[in-house]
Amino acid sequence: MNTLRRSADFLFLALLLGVLIAFFSGMSDHFWSMQTVNTVANRIPPLALAAMGMTFVLIAGGIDLSIGSVAALAGAVFGWLVVDRGVSVPVATLAALGAGALCGSANGALVNWMRMPSFIVTLGLLEGARGLAYLATDSQTKYLGERLGALQATVPGLGLSVAFLLAVAGVLVAHFVITRMVFGRHVIAVGTNEEAARLVGLSPGKVRMTVFVLSGLVAAAAGLCQVSRLGAADPNAGAGLELSAIAAAVIGGTSLMGGRGSMLATFVGVLIIATLEAGLAHLGASEPVKRVVTGAVIVCAVAAEAARSRWMARWLNRSGN
Repeated sequence: MNTLRRSADFLFLALLLGVLIAFFSGMSDHFWSMQTVNTVANRIPPLALAAMGMTFVLIAGGIDLSIGSVAALAGAVFGWLVVDRGVSVPVATLAALGAGALCGSANGALVNWMRMPSFIVTLGLLEGARGLAYLATDSQTKYLGERLGALQATVPGLGLSVAFLLAVAGVLVAHFVITRMVFGRHVIAVGTNEEAARLVGLSPGKVRMTVFVLSGLVAAAAGLCQVSRLGAADPNAGAGLELSAIAAAVIGGTSLMGGRGSMLATFVGVLIIATLEAGLAHLGASEPVKRVVTGAVIVCAVAAEAARSRWMARWLNRSGN
C-alpha cells in the first residue's frame, strides 16, 4: 500500500508539472525550448540542494530556517579566504563546507542538549549566520570571476551544467539513503514517533544531530553553487532560500509533522517552483506579481496534494478491507 501511495503521489506531481509546462507553452511560443530547459535546469542547483537538506530535517520531525543564511555564510567564507587571504580554491571550498557543517552541528546541539524547539534555534542562526556573512565580507560583495566556473561548465551534448548534474546525483543518493539504508529508516522512525523509536533502542538525539549536520553541509554546497553562478560572494545571497526549500518539500508531500517524505518528490517540487518562475518571467510578469502568483500556486498545490492524499488514504483503506 505504501508503495502504491508513493507512486500515486509522484504521478500527481508529475501531472501538475506537465500542466504548468503545457500552460506556459500555450501562453508563450518561446517557453518550450531547449534554451529555456537548460536555463531553468542550470538555475535550480542551490534550491535542489537546500530542499534536499530540508527534507531530511522535516522527515525527522524538525525544521531548519537557517539554510539561506548558512548558504550566504559559506559563500562569504569562500570569498574572504580566496580574495582577502589568497587561499587556494580547494582549501577555501573545504572551509566553506566545514562552516556549513559547523552551523548544522550548532543547530543539532542546541535542539538536543538544550531541548529547544528547532524552529527557535534555527531562527536564531538565520540571523546569526547572516551577521557572520556580513562580517566576513565587510558587508561588501567579493568578486571572484571564474574561480568556481567549473561548476557552471556545460556537459557537451547535454547543455546542462556540472552543478545541475551534481545536484541530481545528490538527490539520488539522498533518495537511496532514505529508502534503502538503515539510517533512512531511523530518520523516519524518529519523525513518526520519537518515544517509540527510543523504546526500540534508537537514539533520536544522534539522528537529529546527523540530519542537521547534513542540512548545514548541503546548504553550504548550495551557497557555493550560487557563488559559481554569480561569480561573486554576496552576503545577501540565499535570502528566502529556506522558504522556497520548505515549499518544494511540502509540495512534494513531505509532512511538516515528520515521518513522511520523498527526495524524488521534493525534486519534482523544485522543478515545479522553477518552472513557475520561468513561465512568469516569459510572460513579462513584474516581480510583485510573480511573488503573489507563486505563493498562491504553492498554497493551491499543497491543498490539492492534501486533498488527494486524504482521498488516496480512504481508497486504500476500503481496498484493504
